[in-house]
Amino acid sequence: MKLAVAFFAISVFAQPAKIVLVGDSTVNDEGGWGPGFRAAMGDRYAILNLAKNGRSSKSFRSEGHWAKALAERPAFVLIQFGHNDVPGKGPERETDASSTYRANLAQFIDEAKAIGAKPILVTSIVRRGFTPDGKFRPDSLLPYVEAVHVVAREKSVAVMDLYTRTREQATALGPEGAKEIGRVLPDRKQDKTHLGPMGQASVGRMAAEEFERVR
Repeated sequence: MKLAVAFFAISVFAQPAKIVLVGDSTVNDEGGWGPGFRAAMGDRYAILNLAKNGRSSKSFRSEGHWAKALAERPAFVLIQFGHNDVPGKGPERETDASSTYRANLAQFIDEAKAIGAKPILVTSIVRRGFTPDGKFRPDSLLPYVEAVHVVAREKSVAVMDLYTRTREQATALGPEGAKEIGRVLPDRKQDKTHLGPMGQASVGRMAAEEFERVR
């Protein structure tokens, strides 16, 4: 009986720590970096990707997805929003970078800590746009990226800076090279926001490196 109890205790103790990913379609398994992150991390952690297409820091909570993430009782919660928080996404999703977006991130952090999880903020990956002369073109995500850093400082939490990493990647690749990491839409147009297989793998590796750097 004692041996059985001891074996059970060892088995429970040996379970890998759980990481939950929350965010939008640039994180999820369809067109985001989640699969590459999982592959790069191997079996060191149990990774659950709960990111959803089209969600913002506002709608992810209002639709009940955040409550499901907390119910998983993860050791780490990686939080990336921004693409659907920007102006033009509609009242159900939009947030203001200097006020409501920051408040939403702060609430995510407080609630994750309340269940014993370690929250880590993640800056959005870039939209891979270029000027006619081939230079990287900054996008509407910049105020939201800055807001992530502000909240992280205020709340003393870590940041995985994928915006900087993917901006450097896109700049190095240039307009033509950047197409290789993107996704081709059914109408054959280039998707400059989401990731194809090569992009999922490369940005996922970046995410794994950032996680190991800040955890």
